[in-house]
Amino acid sequence: MRPGLNHLAFHAGTPADVDALVRDAPAHGWEPLFADRYPHAGGSGHYAAYLSDTDGFEVELVAEVPANPRELR
Repeated sequence: MRPGLNHLAFHAGTPADVDALVRDAPAHGWEPLFADRYPHAGGSGHYAAYLSDTDGFEVELVAEVPANPRELR
């Protein structure tokens, strides 16, 4: 709740690209946040993964959103 950086967000390609990054993340020291709401923790029209590492850094890997957000379901 202090002022400062919460997390960094990155464009991460297609939803399939984000899924691959999430699948491989634990092997590189990253664990999922909000796993029960993946990939729509940011809302129904937002396809992203939220990850954290042991140092407390958090990243958001955002997929390209298709023209028709229903394609994300």
